[in-house]
Amino acid sequence: MDFMGMAGVAAISVIAWLVGEAVKLSPLDSKWISVICGLCGAALGVLGMRTMPDFPAADLMTAAAVGIVSGLAATGADQIGKQMKK
Repeated sequence: MDFMGMAGVAAISVIAWLVGEAVKLSPLDSKWISVICGLCGAALGVLGMRTMPDFPAADLMTAAAVGIVSGLAATGADQIGKQMKK
């Protein structure tokens, strides 16, 4: 896996974080942010596998798992930032 494969995974985290921020602004309950980020990441992981030749997954399950972890990492990174401010 070269740099572009890792950049695709990082991009999933950034997009999932942006989706989480959008959910915060919506009337939807905040308890769903992690689930929505994970599902968004799964969809983006599968999309990345289909469109990027050097994506770090060769099958749908692995691509979805990479995406879910990336989406949940966005939620965790957001929480680390909040906890460090306290």
